[in-house]
Amino acid sequence: MDAKAIRKLLESVSRGRLTVDQALDQLKRLPFEDLSYACVDHHRSLRKGFPEVIFGEGKSVEQIQGVMEAMVDQQDTVMITRVSAEKAKAIMAKYPKATYHPEAHMLVLASKPIEPASTGLIMVIAAGTSDIPVAEEAQVTARTMGHRVESLYDVGVSGIHRLMRHDKLWTEASVFIVVAGMEGALPSVVGGLVDKPVIAVPTSIGYGSSFGGITALLGMLNSCASNVTVVNIDNGFGAGYVAATINALANSS
Repeated sequence: MDAKAIRKLLESVSRGRLTVDQALDQLKRLPFEDLSYACVDHHRSLRKGFPEVIFGEGKSVEQIQGVMEAMVDQQDTVMITRVSAEKAKAIMAKYPKATYHPEAHMLVLASKPIEPASTGLIMVIAAGTSDIPVAEEAQVTARTMGHRVESLYDVGVSGIHRLMRHDKLWTEASVFIVVAGMEGALPSVVGGLVDKPVIAVPTSIGYGSSFGGITALLGMLNSCASNVTVVNIDNGFGAGYVAATINALANSS
């Protein structure tokens, strides 16, 4: 339940459309609901502007559905990360209105139509085709949080001319997410070309000496571009969330 829903509820009480007891019944699950295997944070929308996000990996279908049911009762948008196609199929048997994004391994059940912000653009750039799943996780996250997103894929440093031809999008973007594996050089290149925040996402893509993304991570952490910051390996969700937060600040100014 977000701030708008709480305000609407209080206005209904003020105008006599709801009794105090009826309103109390709707609020009784705040601030959290203990399901024994999970404590669902219903207060997060009020604190942070977006509901709790479900990490699907390691959870059973029944556990995910239980958390979803609690969130749906509170009229929250449900976003699930790291969920397999098999799990998603089982979940959607109960929630057929949910949308599965196979490349991002994410499932979204919107409580209301998602309208992108009128201003601000989040640009998601992937160095290689193999980095796209992580980039898609960032895209779906930012879009679900209500932001406009564009993407450029397979524009890594081995053919940097592919990146340079998209100058119009560069000038429009308010924040960049740059996803790269191997040596992780692309965020530094982008950071040196733009005057906006660049969120670097190292991926686990690469040969043996990439050490599952550690080489890319260290390269990004050591970037000489001052506007580059770094999230964890393969953490497209974290990058999308932070980019949405930055873009929301830009929209509020």
